[in-house]
Amino acid sequence: MIIFYFLSAIIILLIIYIIAIYNRIINLKVKAENSWAQIKVQLERRYDLIPNLVEAVKGYMAHERETLEKVIKARNIASESKTINEQITNDNILSGTLKTLFAVMENYPDLKANQNVMKLQEELTSTENRISFARQSYNDAVMRYNTEINLFPSNIIAKKFNFQELKFYEVDEKVSKTPEVKF
Repeated sequence: MIIFYFLSAIIILLIIYIIAIYNRIINLKVKAENSWAQIKVQLERRYDLIPNLVEAVKGYMAHERETLEKVIKARNIASESKTINEQITNDNILSGTLKTLFAVMENYPDLKANQNVMKLQEELTSTENRISFARQSYNDAVMRYNTEINLFPSNIIAKKFNFQELKFYEVDEKVSKTPEVKF
């Protein structure tokens, strides 16, 4: 009879342990998903600012129409991304076109002096900083989640319940380089 109680206690403790690990994995996954949602909020803010900036600089940059069109096209594609991988790829393209736009804007003294353009550029720069912070937060959450589902004994439970690794938000190296603008 004592052995029955002892085995019952061990089974109950094992079940509680499995539930605790499962709940910890779920908690980490939800935190990663929340971090992704914060990135999406900042990206939406960026998408809302871009058309205003493009409109403000259009008059000054009439012969830079191709650059402006690339920015708007990249913004539209990025805003319609369906998956995290699409979003990351399209956001990297948009970041590159914005850097090109800012580099081109440097060659227009009247444009740099325009208060509306300066305000929009400051807001966009502030948003870019928020996006960077949100990316870092997301990557931290993904790292904790991915680590948890790969550590023993959590990996057994993660495999049993089909938890998959999440992708880190990596910035394309081409985007992080300063664009060259030639006239």
